[in-house]
Formats: sequence, C-alpha cells, structure tokens
Amino acid sequence: MTTRKEYKQKNRKKKRKRKVFIAVALIFLLIGIGISSYEYMAGKRDAMGESEGELENSEFKDEFQGVDNKDGKTTVLMLGVDKRSNKETMRTDTIMIAQYDPEENEAKLASLMRDTYVDIPGYGYNKLNAAFAFGGPELLRQTIKKNFGIETEYYSIVDFDGFKQIVDTVAPEGIKVDVEKKMYYKDNAGTINLEPGTQKLNGEELLGYARYRGDAFSDFGRVKRQQEVIQLMKDELVSAKGLLKVPRLIGTLQPYIDTNIDSGKMVGLGKDFIFNAPDNIDTLRVPVEGSYWDERYSHAGAVLAHDEKKNREALQEFFQLEDKTTE
Repeated sequence: MTTRKEYKQKNRKKKRKRKVFIAVALIFLLIGIGISSYEYMAGKRDAMGESEGELENSEFKDEFQGVDNKDGKTTVLMLGVDKRSNKETMRTDTIMIAQYDPEENEAKLASLMRDTYVDIPGYGYNKLNAAFAFGGPELLRQTIKKNFGIETEYYSIVDFDGFKQIVDTVAPEGIKVDVEKKMYYKDNAGTINLEPGTQKLNGEELLGYARYRGDAFSDFGRVKRQQEVIQLMKDELVSAKGLLKVPRLIGTLQPYIDTNIDSGKMVGLGKDFIFNAPDNIDTLRVPVEGSYWDERYSHAGAVLAHDEKKNREALQEFFQLEDKTTE
C-alpha cells in the first residue's frame, strides 16, 4: 500500500517530468519559429530581388466585394496574369475558381475558359477575361456570379514570374512530368521548347508546359495541363520535403501575389490543407463538353458561345450549390 509520503514523491516526479516535457516542447517551438522566420525572410528577400513589387502594392483588395456564404468552405477566384504592369493594362490568361472544404477534406478547381462569351454587368456580352480588363477582379466576380450563380469570397492574383519562383522553391530539382509531345511555341511572353518524354521540369519549363497552346487543342489543352500542374504542385507541397519549405515559400510568394486573404486566414488554410491534404483535387472545365461552339463578333473577336443554362447548372452541381438569382 502506498504511503502518503510516497504518493507525494510520485506526484513531484510527475510534475518534474511534465515541466521538463513542456520546457523541451517550448525549446523546439522557439527553434521552429526561428527557422521559419529565417526561411520566410530568405524567401521574401530572394523574391524581391526578382520582382518589382507591382502586385504587392495593388489596389484591388479595396475594391473586391466578395461575400462569405457561411457554408464553412473557402471559395477563391484564382487569376494568373502574364503582364505585371499597372491595373489598367494588366490582363489574365488563367481564370479559376478554387474551393476548399476542411471539414469534408475536399478541394475543387473549376477552370473557366477565358474566351467564354458572357454578360458583363454594365458592358454587355464579351469574352470572360474582358471583365478583368474592364474592372479587375471585382467586375470579374460580378460577371461570374451573374452568369453562373457562383459567389467567390476571396481573390488571388499570381504573377507568372511568381509561379516559376514557387516551383523552384518547392522543388529545386524540378517536378516530374510526362511531356506527351514536342512542344515549341514562341510569343511575346517567351519561347517554349520541350522535348517529349518523362522528365523533371524547373519553374520556367513547367510554366511553359502549362501555358503551351500551339497545337490543335489550343486553350482547351492548356486548361487541362494547368489543372494537371496544380495537382502535381499539391503533391510536391504536401510531401515531407515540401512541408519544410512552406515558410520560405510564403515569403517567396508575397511580392508576386495580390489577394484579399489576410495573413491569419492564409496560415490557417495552409495548415489545414497541408496537414490534412485531399488525395485529389476535383476538376471541371467550363464550358463543359458538348455545350459550346465558335462564334465571331466585331466587338469581341473569336469567342466561345455556349449553352448558358447547361454550364450554369454544371458549375452549381460541381460546387454543390443551389442556383442563385442573377444580379
């Protein structure tokens, strides 16, 4: 039978062990914070050496009026820009709606073709990416809501130069890709020159792979490869090696990204996504198969006309939403 004295001694030993454990945990926490801070600043310092910082100082966040629909999901309008200049001349080649549901551990990504013919509030019908040129991410948000009934709470604009930095930070040795064909394409953004076969691509090469449109599939093939690349990036990021690079990655991103997601929200989302990453990202392309045809208009040029009802319903079903009344 344990005496009162022995019981007190055991309690003291337990308390000492608990204090030692807490002290060790705090030491590791402080070390982690120190390393993370160093990596974050190193990433930002490296990125600032390459970036002129236009996106970091953008005015878009003051204009964006996205609404949280209180469903526990985070829905982001993701845009890729290929010309970092002032807001009047910036244009977007990549338009996506990304949604993350931490409770259900689901991630969804819908790519909207830039030439889709839509009704832009205050401007009439035109290409979808014209909404961004006319009024930035806020007018694009309104256009998507009016035509498809999807509300986006946040926006995120990433410079394509930033994409290259992200890839090279997460995967310094490159990301393995099966290039299905010879890809050669030259435009104002540069030259894409990839040989067929499985190989590791660095940031510049992977960007070229994602943006290639020099074959019969044109923008349709590009959208498919963009979705593939995002899945590959997700797999690389949630790997053990990728996790260690997250602080530096966040620092690298800052000069190249314009978003209305505050830092606290971004850290929380990143933590949930990385430590509870979905196995796959569900994807959709709009217009959906069998719902579009080519048209040409004097005010808009070549466009993708589409079955508006069918594509609205497809997006609603994909994001598991009830249809909303148009604005």
